Amino acid sequence: MRADAARRRAAILDAARLLVAERGADVALETVAESAGVGIATLYRNFSSRAELLDAVALGVVADVRVAVREALAAAPADARAAWESSIRRLVGLGLGALTAALAEHVAAVPSPAVAEAQAGAVAALDELLAAARAAGAVRDDVTPAELMVLIGMLTRPQPEAVSRAAPDLEERLVEFLLAGLRPAPAAG
Repeated sequence: MRADAARRRAAILDAARLLVAERGADVALETVAESAGVGIATLYRNFSSRAELLDAVALGVVADVRVAVREALAAAPADARAAWESSIRRLVGLGLGALTAALAEHVAAVPSPAVAEAQAGAVAALDELLAAARAAGAVRDDVTPAELMVLIGMLTRPQPEAVSRAAPDLEERLVEFLLAGLRPAPAAG
């Protein structure tokens, strides 16, 4: 792919990701094209349908999760607890809440083989990260990858602007609550 074509494709994906998070999966494709600074014909040359575009957005989201997890796993041997906490902050920083909610119906209906494969890989990587965090005593034994992603999705749902203004450190406090709630209970004794 030529460099200019790759830039246009990336611009379309960036615009789609933002607009899907803001407005949902049924955002007008003309709006996506306009936001990306391309014509609708260029969008359709890159993505033949809304489903293909949404698959590409979903694949991008899953890829971001896998990168965050892979980097945490690379850091885990040195300090698994710090790697675990850093990975949670990074996953929260991806702002997955609005995106996963908007893409859930599209992906859940009949995921494309590529999306299903990517999701399975992300779940396996998250399971590996959870195992490292469990071994370090940083997370309860019963937390699953699906539960972790639902928690992060819930935590990163967009909040009304009034809430954000009134509690500017809300996300960080919620991350601290999440981390504390995922830690194993102290041993009785």
